[in-house]
Amino acid sequence: MEKTDDELIIEYRNGNSDAFKELIERYIKPLFGFSYRMTGKKDLADDITQETCLKIWRKISQYKTGSNTFKSWVFTIARNTTIDFLRKKKMPVISDFDTIDGHNYVTETTPDLDTLPSTLIEKAENKKLIDGALQTLSIEDKEILTLHYQEELTFENIGTILKKPLNTVKSRHRRALSKLKTYIEESP
Repeated sequence: MEKTDDELIIEYRNGNSDAFKELIERYIKPLFGFSYRMTGKKDLADDITQETCLKIWRKISQYKTGSNTFKSWVFTIARNTTIDFLRKKKMPVISDFDTIDGHNYVTETTPDLDTLPSTLIEKAENKKLIDGALQTLSIEDKEILTLHYQEELTFENIGTILKKPLNTVKSRHRRALSKLKTYIEESP
């Protein structure tokens, strides 16, 4: 039977270094996936994942077992690390160019290419299209979608990670899905 995260943390604190290794092995792929979806760059996601694991190791003594889910705690660290890296890199996303009145100079001036005949479902199944669509979203929208759909966290847990009220998370989720749908429908 697989040990819980809290059991592994207690074992690690009691001197079993293999317990920490097992925790990291459990979360390394989801952490990389989260970082990659947030940045769209494999090398940067590798660096973020490595830094996140280092921070988890440094701060694991601060984690209170039983008080919160370890997964939420880990993704809070991953989110903060990703934001730190993005601030350093200053990677703009298309949504950064949104104006108050809802216009976006970049998307409005991008030439429209002839679309190939295909259905929305076929487009949605295309991983590159989804990844491209995610990169057009703000970091906050990407966080919510990635944490909810990839990491299967509840809106309550996401609210805890992002330090936002539940209704704000739900509202942003709906808006992000709407933006994705529009992007997918308009993609060639």
